[in-house]
Amino acid sequence: FTGRLEFRARCRQCDTALHVCLQCAFYDRAAYNGCREPKAERVVDKERENRCEYFSPGVLAARDNSAAPAAKKAFDDLFG
Repeated sequence: FTGRLEFRARCRQCDTALHVCLQCAFYDRAAYNGCREPKAERVVDKERENRCEYFSPGVLAARDNSAAPAAKKAFDDLFG
């Protein structure tokens, strides 16, 4: 992933909001307010899109899911 992620960005494959705390590189449930960025405002629902100015896409947001359909098919073929 390169560039800035818009506040209302959605996944092209599953239509899930991407600008959420759980997708942020600063997210850490063990940290105060669940965030390692000390200047960020508190966000209660970490799964809802938000307007945090400190958001930085983490590993989950940048992950390429192009192999997901093949993996699901292999799983279904194996376990029917």
